[in-house]
Amino acid sequence: MTGQDAGSLAARLAARNAAFGPLSIADYMDACLADPEHGYYKRRDPFGASGDFTTAPEISQIFGELIGLWCAEVWRGMGSPAQLRLAEIGPGRGTLMADALRAAASVPGFRTALRPLLVETSPALTAIQQDRLAASASDAAWLGSLEDVPDGAMIVVANELLDALPIRQFAFTDAGWRERCVAVAGDGRFTVCLRDANAAALAAIPATVSGHAREGDIFEMRSEADALAAQLGRRAAKHPLAALFIDYGHDRSAIGDTLQAVRRHRPADPFSHPGECDLTAHVDFGALARSARDAGLEVHGPMPQGRFLNALGLAQRASRLMAGMDDPAKASLIGSGARRLADPGQMGELFRVISLTGPHVAIPPAFEEAAQ
Repeated sequence: MTGQDAGSLAARLAARNAAFGPLSIADYMDACLADPEHGYYKRRDPFGASGDFTTAPEISQIFGELIGLWCAEVWRGMGSPAQLRLAEIGPGRGTLMADALRAAASVPGFRTALRPLLVETSPALTAIQQDRLAASASDAAWLGSLEDVPDGAMIVVANELLDALPIRQFAFTDAGWRERCVAVAGDGRFTVCLRDANAAALAAIPATVSGHAREGDIFEMRSEADALAAQLGRRAAKHPLAALFIDYGHDRSAIGDTLQAVRRHRPADPFSHPGECDLTAHVDFGALARSARDAGLEVHGPMPQGRFLNALGLAQRASRLMAGMDDPAKASLIGSGARRLADPGQMGELFRVISLTGPHVAIPPAFEEAAQ
Protein backbone atom coordinates (compact mmCIF):
# COMPACT_ATOMS: atom_id res chain seq x y z
CA MET A 1 0.00 0.00 0.00
CA THR A 2 3.00 2.25 0.40
CA GLY A 3 2.89 5.17 -2.03
CA GLN A 4 -0.82 4.86 -2.78
CA ASP A 5 -2.69 7.98 -3.82
CA ALA A 6 -4.56 9.56 -0.91
CA GLY A 7 -7.85 9.15 -2.76
CA SER A 8 -7.32 5.50 -3.66
CA LEU A 9 -9.38 2.65 -2.25
CA ALA A 10 -6.31 1.37 -0.39
CA ALA A 11 -5.89 4.72 1.36
CA ARG A 12 -9.59 4.87 2.22
CA LEU A 13 -9.54 1.35 3.62
CA ALA A 14 -6.47 2.19 5.70
CA ALA A 15 -8.23 5.26 7.11
CA ARG A 16 -11.32 3.16 7.89
CA ASN A 17 -9.09 0.65 9.63
CA ALA A 18 -7.42 3.34 11.71
CA ALA A 19 -10.77 4.77 12.77
CA PHE A 20 -12.76 1.59 13.44
CA GLY A 21 -10.28 -1.26 13.67
CA PRO A 22 -9.72 -4.28 11.42
CA LEU A 23 -12.25 -5.07 8.70
CA SER A 24 -13.86 -8.47 8.37
CA ILE A 25 -12.89 -10.36 5.23
CA ALA A 26 -16.47 -9.79 4.05
CA ASP A 27 -16.24 -6.02 4.48
CA TYR A 28 -12.87 -5.98 2.72
CA MET A 29 -14.22 -8.01 -0.22
CA ASP A 30 -17.33 -5.87 -0.46
CA ALA A 31 -15.28 -2.68 -0.62
CA CYS A 32 -12.84 -4.09 -3.17
CA LEU A 33 -15.58 -5.36 -5.49
CA ALA A 34 -18.50 -2.99 -4.97
CA ASP A 35 -17.24 0.37 -3.72
CA PRO A 36 -19.28 2.94 -5.71
CA GLU A 37 -16.20 4.84 -6.84
CA HIS A 38 -13.32 2.34 -6.79
CA GLY A 39 -15.00 -1.10 -6.80
CA TYR A 40 -13.59 -3.67 -9.22
CA TYR A 41 -16.96 -4.40 -10.87
CA LYS A 42 -18.19 -0.82 -10.88
CA ARG A 43 -15.92 0.68 -13.50
CA ARG A 44 -14.49 -1.98 -15.83
CA ASP A 45 -15.14 -4.85 -18.17
CA PRO A 46 -13.14 -7.66 -16.52
CA PHE A 47 -14.01 -10.37 -19.05
CA GLY A 48 -12.07 -11.88 -21.92
CA ALA A 49 -8.47 -11.82 -23.10
CA SER A 50 -8.11 -8.09 -22.46
CA GLY A 51 -9.56 -8.40 -18.95
CA ASP A 52 -8.73 -10.59 -15.97
CA PHE A 53 -10.69 -13.81 -16.56
CA THR A 54 -13.00 -15.63 -18.99
CA THR A 55 -16.37 -17.15 -18.10
CA ALA A 56 -18.30 -19.99 -19.74
CA PRO A 57 -20.62 -17.82 -21.88
CA GLU A 58 -17.56 -16.19 -23.47
CA ILE A 59 -15.97 -19.58 -24.16
CA SER A 60 -18.83 -21.04 -26.20
CA GLN A 61 -22.23 -19.89 -27.46
CA ILE A 62 -23.53 -23.37 -26.65
CA PHE A 63 -23.42 -22.63 -22.94
CA GLY A 64 -26.05 -19.90 -23.12
CA GLU A 65 -28.08 -21.75 -25.75
CA LEU A 66 -28.46 -24.81 -23.56
CA ILE A 67 -29.42 -22.70 -20.58
CA GLY A 68 -32.05 -20.97 -22.71
CA LEU A 69 -33.54 -24.33 -23.68
CA TRP A 70 -33.34 -25.45 -20.03
CA CYS A 71 -35.39 -22.39 -19.08
CA ALA A 72 -37.96 -23.23 -21.76
CA GLU A 73 -38.44 -26.72 -20.34
CA VAL A 74 -38.74 -25.34 -16.80
CA TRP A 75 -41.37 -22.91 -18.09
CA ARG A 76 -43.32 -25.84 -19.50
CA GLY A 77 -42.97 -27.58 -16.14
CA MET A 78 -44.60 -24.54 -14.55
CA GLY A 79 -47.60 -25.00 -16.83
CA SER A 80 -46.42 -22.53 -19.49
CA PRO A 81 -47.57 -19.32 -17.76
CA ALA A 82 -48.50 -16.51 -20.14
CA GLN A 83 -46.00 -14.19 -18.45
CA LEU A 84 -42.57 -15.17 -17.19
CA ARG A 85 -39.78 -13.09 -15.70
CA LEU A 86 -36.40 -14.42 -16.84
CA ALA A 87 -33.93 -12.71 -14.51
CA GLU A 88 -30.18 -13.06 -14.79
CA ILE A 89 -28.18 -11.85 -11.79
CA GLY A 90 -24.69 -10.64 -12.62
CA PRO A 91 -25.10 -10.92 -16.40
CA GLY A 92 -21.52 -10.06 -17.38
CA ARG A 93 -21.46 -8.74 -20.95
CA GLY A 94 -24.98 -9.97 -21.69
CA THR A 95 -23.59 -12.87 -23.73
CA LEU A 96 -25.40 -15.62 -21.84
CA MET A 97 -28.74 -13.81 -22.09
CA ALA A 98 -28.28 -13.12 -25.81
CA ASP A 99 -27.48 -16.77 -26.54
CA ALA A 100 -30.30 -18.00 -24.30
CA LEU A 101 -32.86 -15.78 -26.03
CA ARG A 102 -31.72 -16.94 -29.46
CA ALA A 103 -32.31 -20.55 -28.44
CA ALA A 104 -35.57 -19.65 -26.69
CA ALA A 105 -37.00 -18.38 -29.96
CA SER A 106 -37.14 -21.97 -31.22
CA VAL A 107 -39.64 -23.03 -28.52
CA PRO A 108 -43.24 -22.16 -29.46
CA GLY A 109 -44.72 -19.52 -27.17
CA PHE A 110 -41.74 -19.23 -24.86
CA ARG A 111 -40.11 -16.08 -26.21
CA THR A 112 -43.49 -14.35 -26.31
CA ALA A 113 -44.15 -15.20 -22.67
CA LEU A 114 -40.79 -14.18 -21.20
CA ARG A 115 -39.49 -10.77 -20.23
CA PRO A 116 -35.69 -10.58 -20.02
CA LEU A 117 -34.53 -8.86 -16.83
CA LEU A 118 -30.89 -8.17 -16.07
CA VAL A 119 -29.97 -7.53 -12.44
CA GLU A 120 -26.82 -5.42 -12.61
CA THR A 121 -25.20 -2.81 -10.36
CA SER A 122 -22.22 -1.88 -12.58
CA PRO A 123 -22.76 1.14 -14.85
CA ALA A 124 -19.89 0.00 -17.07
CA LEU A 125 -21.30 -3.50 -17.59
CA THR A 126 -24.87 -2.23 -17.96
CA ALA A 127 -23.78 -0.16 -20.96
CA ILE A 128 -22.09 -3.20 -22.55
CA GLN A 129 -25.16 -5.38 -21.93
CA GLN A 130 -27.52 -2.81 -23.41
CA ASP A 131 -25.40 -2.58 -26.54
CA ARG A 132 -25.17 -6.38 -26.78
CA LEU A 133 -28.94 -6.89 -26.49
CA ALA A 134 -30.16 -3.83 -28.37
CA ALA A 135 -31.06 -5.72 -31.54
CA SER A 136 -32.33 -9.00 -30.07
CA ALA A 137 -34.05 -7.97 -26.84
CA SER A 138 -35.76 -4.62 -27.12
CA ASP A 139 -38.09 -5.75 -24.32
CA ALA A 140 -35.22 -6.26 -21.85
CA ALA A 141 -35.12 -4.24 -18.64
CA TRP A 142 -32.33 -3.54 -16.15
CA LEU A 143 -32.85 -3.68 -12.41
CA GLY A 144 -30.60 -2.93 -9.46
CA SER A 145 -31.90 -5.76 -7.28
CA LEU A 146 -33.80 -9.02 -7.56
CA GLU A 147 -36.35 -7.49 -5.20
CA ASP A 148 -37.28 -5.09 -8.01
CA VAL A 149 -38.59 -7.92 -10.22
CA PRO A 150 -42.39 -7.58 -10.64
CA ASP A 151 -44.69 -10.26 -9.24
CA GLY A 152 -45.33 -13.38 -11.29
CA ALA A 153 -43.66 -16.59 -12.40
CA MET A 154 -39.87 -16.25 -12.48
CA ILE A 155 -36.78 -18.14 -13.54
CA VAL A 156 -33.47 -16.92 -12.13
CA VAL A 157 -30.11 -17.67 -13.75
CA ALA A 158 -26.75 -16.81 -12.20
CA ASN A 159 -23.41 -17.92 -13.61
CA GLU A 160 -20.36 -17.19 -11.46
CA LEU A 161 -22.27 -14.89 -9.14
CA LEU A 162 -22.07 -16.68 -5.80
CA ASP A 163 -18.27 -16.93 -5.77
CA ALA A 164 -18.02 -13.12 -5.75
CA LEU A 165 -20.36 -12.65 -2.78
CA PRO A 166 -18.33 -11.67 0.30
CA ILE A 167 -17.26 -14.36 2.75
CA ARG A 168 -16.35 -14.31 6.41
CA GLN A 169 -13.48 -16.51 7.55
CA PHE A 170 -12.99 -18.16 10.91
CA ALA A 171 -9.77 -19.78 12.13
CA PHE A 172 -9.64 -22.51 14.76
CA THR A 173 -7.03 -21.73 17.40
CA ASP A 174 -6.02 -23.14 20.80
CA ALA A 175 -8.61 -20.72 22.20
CA GLY A 176 -11.38 -21.87 19.83
CA TRP A 177 -12.78 -20.18 16.74
CA ARG A 178 -11.71 -16.62 16.00
CA GLU A 179 -12.61 -14.42 13.03
CA ARG A 180 -9.98 -13.56 10.42
CA CYS A 181 -9.87 -9.85 9.57
CA VAL A 182 -7.83 -7.38 7.55
CA ALA A 183 -5.57 -4.87 9.29
CA VAL A 184 -2.79 -2.50 8.27
CA ALA A 185 0.74 -3.66 9.17
CA GLY A 186 3.56 -1.38 10.25
CA ASP A 187 4.88 -1.12 6.70
CA GLY A 188 1.48 0.09 5.50
CA ARG A 189 0.47 -3.15 3.80
CA PHE A 190 -2.73 -5.04 4.44
CA THR A 191 -2.38 -8.20 6.49
CA VAL A 192 -4.60 -10.79 8.17
CA CYS A 193 -5.27 -10.69 11.90
CA LEU A 194 -7.65 -12.43 14.32
CA ARG A 195 -10.39 -11.12 16.57
CA ASP A 196 -13.04 -12.67 18.81
CA ALA A 197 -15.99 -14.15 16.91
CA ASN A 198 -19.54 -13.30 17.96
CA ALA A 199 -21.90 -15.98 19.21
CA ALA A 200 -24.22 -15.83 16.20
CA ALA A 201 -21.36 -16.54 13.80
CA LEU A 202 -20.08 -19.41 15.91
CA ALA A 203 -23.57 -20.94 16.01
CA ALA A 204 -23.67 -20.93 12.21
CA ILE A 205 -20.60 -23.18 11.88
CA PRO A 206 -21.98 -26.69 11.17
CA ALA A 207 -21.34 -29.33 13.80
CA THR A 208 -19.88 -31.56 11.08
CA VAL A 209 -17.14 -28.95 10.67
CA SER A 210 -16.71 -27.65 14.21
CA GLY A 211 -16.65 -31.13 15.75
CA HIS A 212 -13.57 -32.13 13.74
CA ALA A 213 -11.67 -28.83 13.60
CA ARG A 214 -7.95 -28.74 14.29
CA GLU A 215 -5.74 -25.78 15.10
CA GLY A 216 -5.07 -23.78 11.94
CA ASP A 217 -8.25 -24.86 10.16
CA ILE A 218 -10.24 -22.15 8.37
CA PHE A 219 -13.99 -22.15 7.73
CA GLU A 220 -15.83 -19.76 5.42
CA MET A 221 -19.45 -18.63 5.42
CA ARG A 222 -21.41 -16.46 3.02
CA SER A 223 -24.39 -14.68 4.57
CA GLU A 224 -25.43 -12.99 1.32
CA ALA A 225 -25.99 -16.40 -0.29
CA ASP A 226 -28.16 -17.40 2.68
CA ALA A 227 -30.12 -14.16 2.30
CA LEU A 228 -30.60 -14.78 -1.42
CA ALA A 229 -32.01 -18.25 -0.72
CA ALA A 230 -34.40 -16.78 1.84
CA GLN A 231 -35.52 -14.14 -0.68
CA LEU A 232 -36.19 -16.80 -3.31
CA GLY A 233 -38.14 -18.82 -0.76
CA ARG A 234 -40.42 -15.89 0.03
CA ARG A 235 -41.04 -15.36 -3.66
CA ALA A 236 -41.70 -19.05 -4.30
CA ALA A 237 -44.40 -19.07 -1.63
CA LYS A 238 -46.42 -16.71 -3.85
CA HIS A 239 -45.39 -17.42 -7.45
CA PRO A 240 -43.92 -20.28 -9.51
CA LEU A 241 -40.13 -20.06 -9.27
CA ALA A 242 -37.00 -21.87 -10.38
CA ALA A 243 -33.39 -20.76 -10.00
CA LEU A 244 -30.20 -22.06 -11.59
CA PHE A 245 -26.78 -21.33 -10.09
CA ILE A 246 -23.53 -22.33 -11.79
CA ASP A 247 -20.25 -21.76 -10.00
CA TYR A 248 -17.10 -23.40 -8.75
CA GLY A 249 -17.01 -24.87 -5.28
CA HIS A 250 -17.64 -27.93 -3.12
CA ASP A 251 -20.78 -29.97 -2.51
CA ARG A 252 -20.45 -30.17 1.29
CA SER A 253 -19.37 -27.67 3.93
CA ALA A 254 -15.69 -28.20 4.63
CA ILE A 255 -12.52 -26.68 6.04
CA GLY A 256 -10.34 -24.59 3.73
CA ASP A 257 -9.09 -21.12 2.87
CA THR A 258 -10.35 -20.53 -0.68
CA LEU A 259 -10.12 -16.73 -0.91
CA GLN A 260 -8.26 -15.90 -4.10
CA ALA A 261 -7.52 -13.02 -6.45
CA VAL A 262 -7.03 -12.90 -10.20
CA ARG A 263 -5.40 -10.08 -12.12
CA ARG A 264 -4.64 -10.23 -15.85
CA HIS A 265 -5.46 -13.96 -15.92
CA ARG A 266 -2.91 -14.75 -13.22
CA PRO A 267 -3.21 -15.45 -9.48
CA ALA A 268 -2.61 -12.38 -7.33
CA ASP A 269 -2.35 -11.49 -3.66
CA PRO A 270 -5.91 -10.80 -2.40
CA PHE A 271 -4.58 -8.09 -0.09
CA SER A 272 -2.62 -6.15 -2.71
CA HIS A 273 -4.07 -3.65 -5.19
CA PRO A 274 -7.56 -3.29 -3.58
CA GLY A 275 -10.16 -2.68 -6.26
CA GLU A 276 -7.78 -3.75 -9.03
CA CYS A 277 -8.21 -7.56 -8.68
CA ASP A 278 -11.14 -9.92 -8.88
CA LEU A 279 -11.72 -11.47 -5.45
CA THR A 280 -13.61 -14.75 -5.17
CA ALA A 281 -13.95 -17.81 -2.95
CA HIS A 282 -15.30 -21.29 -3.53
CA VAL A 283 -19.05 -21.72 -3.14
CA ASP A 284 -20.24 -23.90 -0.26
CA PHE A 285 -23.12 -25.61 -2.04
CA GLY A 286 -23.92 -27.58 1.11
CA ALA A 287 -24.58 -24.35 3.00
CA LEU A 288 -26.66 -22.98 0.11
CA ALA A 289 -28.74 -26.16 0.05
CA ARG A 290 -29.41 -25.94 3.79
CA SER A 291 -30.49 -22.31 3.51
CA ALA A 292 -32.72 -23.11 0.54
CA ARG A 293 -34.46 -25.96 2.35
CA ASP A 294 -34.94 -23.76 5.40
CA ALA A 295 -36.62 -21.26 3.06
CA GLY A 296 -39.06 -23.90 1.79
CA LEU A 297 -37.37 -24.55 -1.55
CA GLU A 298 -36.68 -27.86 -3.24
CA VAL A 299 -32.99 -28.48 -3.93
CA HIS A 300 -31.77 -30.27 -7.06
CA GLY A 301 -28.07 -31.06 -7.22
CA PRO A 302 -25.39 -29.90 -7.09
CA MET A 303 -23.95 -31.81 -10.00
CA PRO A 304 -20.81 -31.31 -12.11
CA GLN A 305 -21.15 -28.77 -14.90
CA GLY A 306 -19.95 -31.32 -17.44
CA ARG A 307 -22.68 -33.79 -16.57
CA PHE A 308 -25.31 -31.03 -16.60
CA LEU A 309 -24.32 -29.72 -20.04
CA ASN A 310 -23.94 -33.19 -21.53
CA ALA A 311 -27.42 -34.10 -20.29
CA LEU A 312 -28.77 -31.07 -22.12
CA GLY A 313 -27.08 -32.06 -25.41
CA LEU A 314 -23.73 -30.28 -25.43
CA ALA A 315 -22.01 -32.82 -27.71
CA GLN A 316 -24.89 -32.96 -30.18
CA ARG A 317 -25.13 -29.18 -30.44
CA ALA A 318 -21.37 -28.87 -30.94
CA SER A 319 -21.44 -31.51 -33.70
CA ARG A 320 -24.25 -29.70 -35.53
CA LEU A 321 -22.48 -26.37 -35.35
CA MET A 322 -19.19 -27.84 -36.53
CA ALA A 323 -20.86 -29.70 -39.42
CA GLY A 324 -22.32 -26.44 -40.71
CA MET A 325 -19.01 -24.59 -40.84
CA ASP A 326 -16.77 -24.29 -43.89
CA ASP A 327 -13.86 -22.85 -41.89
CA PRO A 328 -11.96 -25.68 -40.12
CA ALA A 329 -10.39 -23.21 -37.68
CA LYS A 330 -13.81 -21.99 -36.52
CA ALA A 331 -15.08 -25.54 -36.27
CA SER A 332 -12.06 -26.42 -34.15
CA LEU A 333 -12.83 -23.54 -31.79
CA ILE A 334 -16.38 -24.84 -31.33
CA GLY A 335 -15.04 -28.27 -30.42
CA SER A 336 -12.35 -27.00 -28.07
CA GLY A 337 -14.81 -24.65 -26.36
CA ALA A 338 -17.26 -27.49 -25.73
CA ARG A 339 -14.49 -29.68 -24.31
CA ARG A 340 -13.30 -26.89 -22.04
CA LEU A 341 -16.79 -26.53 -20.58
CA ALA A 342 -17.35 -30.24 -19.93
CA ASP A 343 -13.96 -31.93 -19.57
CA PRO A 344 -13.38 -33.06 -15.95
CA GLY A 345 -9.81 -31.78 -16.15
CA GLN A 346 -10.95 -28.30 -17.17
CA MET A 347 -14.29 -26.77 -16.08
CA GLY A 348 -16.46 -29.87 -16.15
CA GLU A 349 -15.82 -31.11 -12.61
CA LEU A 350 -14.74 -28.03 -10.62
CA PHE A 351 -17.85 -26.08 -11.64
CA ARG A 352 -21.10 -27.26 -10.08
CA VAL A 353 -24.74 -26.68 -10.96
CA ILE A 354 -27.61 -26.44 -8.49
CA SER A 355 -31.29 -25.65 -9.04
CA LEU A 356 -33.73 -24.37 -6.45
CA THR A 357 -37.46 -24.60 -7.14
CA GLY A 358 -40.65 -23.66 -5.41
CA PRO A 359 -43.62 -25.92 -4.65
CA HIS A 360 -45.44 -27.57 -7.56
CA VAL A 361 -42.61 -26.94 -10.05
CA ALA A 362 -41.50 -30.03 -11.94
CA ILE A 363 -38.00 -31.44 -11.46
CA PRO A 364 -35.79 -29.39 -13.80
CA PRO A 365 -34.10 -30.95 -16.85
CA ALA A 366 -30.80 -32.77 -16.19
CA PHE A 367 -31.71 -33.33 -12.54
CA GLU A 368 -34.32 -36.08 -13.07
CA GLU A 369 -31.90 -38.97 -12.66
CA ALA A 370 -30.49 -37.64 -9.40
CA ALA A 371 -34.03 -37.40 -7.98
CA GLN A 372 -34.75 -41.12 -8.52
